[in-house]
Amino acid sequence: MSAADVAPRAGRDVYRDLLVELMASDARLVCLDSDTGLFTGVDFGPAGDRYVNLGIAEQNLMGVAAGLARCGRIPMVNTMATFASTRALEAVKVDIAFNDLPVRIVATHGGLAAGHLGPTHHALEDLAIMRTLPNMTVVVPADADACAHLFRQSLDLPGPVYLRLGRAATPDLAATLAAAGGPDAPPVELGRVQQLRGGGDLVLAACGPYPVLAALAAADDLARRGVRATVLNVHTVRPLDVDALDDAVRSTSSQVVVTVEEHWPSGGLGSAVAEALAERRPARVLRVAVPDGFVAVAGDQRYLLERSGVTAAAVVDRAVAALR
Repeated sequence: MSAADVAPRAGRDVYRDLLVELMASDARLVCLDSDTGLFTGVDFGPAGDRYVNLGIAEQNLMGVAAGLARCGRIPMVNTMATFASTRALEAVKVDIAFNDLPVRIVATHGGLAAGHLGPTHHALEDLAIMRTLPNMTVVVPADADACAHLFRQSLDLPGPVYLRLGRAATPDLAATLAAAGGPDAPPVELGRVQQLRGGGDLVLAACGPYPVLAALAAADDLARRGVRATVLNVHTVRPLDVDALDDAVRSTSSQVVVTVEEHWPSGGLGSAVAEALAERRPARVLRVAVPDGFVAVAGDQRYLLERSGVTAAAVVDRAVAALR
């Protein structure tokens, strides 16, 4: 089967199956659930006593995780992104980040992935919150395959990790690149920017499945207009790979970066990129993000992203305007 034949997969499903597999051989791993339903019917086999459903009690979930981590375990905390980053924030900050404990917060329904449940379940502030916490590593895989690789790579990090996942199946990145006739992407590596396309006119930097796909589609459109864009998959938002980002911008004729993210403009990937580059060089950073307001309607993720202007067309418009 070629890469182009790979069907879309949900990152959270791939993570779940991999976690169950790893728990069978790694006694350090403990699965803490908040009644998410993700593990319904799952057979943990001999690791069954290391699956604990604490119910919808996110603050307690983080406290229990901190205690287990202090005792030498690696707790996998499973909840929705908006609850992990807001409802349980004090416990994350004081119990986990302050003590630099190896807790893995696996936050599903990131961004607008829970759009069908309305604005109370949107997570458009979580990257801003989590990347400000000392010791926290913040990871946003672009597809299910990257989710598996980044999850494995994070297991032996000494401190806490926030792993932001979606809900539904999303396209495979390798298949998307193959279908477009482009070169294969380099292996995904925690803490390192992944360059998907090369170009000398400007940089498109994105994180998350649909923003990365939008950046790639925008690069194709720009190429037809004679504009060559470097496309970066910034899956690790913290620690940010500033050297690779700076090198990519320095290599362009315009010193322009367009960031793409499923997040509010404040505090997310665009802010992180702007902060980093401001200390290195006079670059322009233009952000394509969910506008600064609540998305006060219900709908599926793709519809809400389109409605919010997180699209390839919006990326092209920002890029063309910047290069005039």
